[in-house]
Amino acid sequence: MKIMLPSLAAVALLALTACDNKTPEVVSSVSEDPQAAAIANRAPVELPPAIKAEKSMRCQPGNVLFFVTFFEGDKQARVRTEKGGTPVTVTAATAGEPLTGEGWTLTGTPTSAKITQPGKGDFTCKG
Repeated sequence: MKIMLPSLAAVALLALTACDNKTPEVVSSVSEDPQAAAIANRAPVELPPAIKAEKSMRCQPGNVLFFVTFFEGDKQARVRTEKGGTPVTVTAATAGEPLTGEGWTLTGTPTSAKITQPGKGDFTCKG
């Protein structure tokens, strides 16, 4: 019995050393994404611009008030005639050009701008 116990231990160790030569099998319950290739090859997404400034602008002639949201990149703004009113989005292809949309035109900065409202004319504004 004394001789048999060490020989059984040697056989068990020999069996365990044989396991070290194999790479472990990876088991996962998650299948591969069928759209992985399409997602990897799609065009990059451009985020909407961040808000640069929101201003209420007093404009002349007529002491008119406009509410303007300026966006980073200077290619987009939103103009409202009332604080809770529906905004009109004005855009430009490149920064520095006049922002236009739905008959509106806006040029300038959050501190000083010129706004053209359809049917009402040009207004010189200060923020």
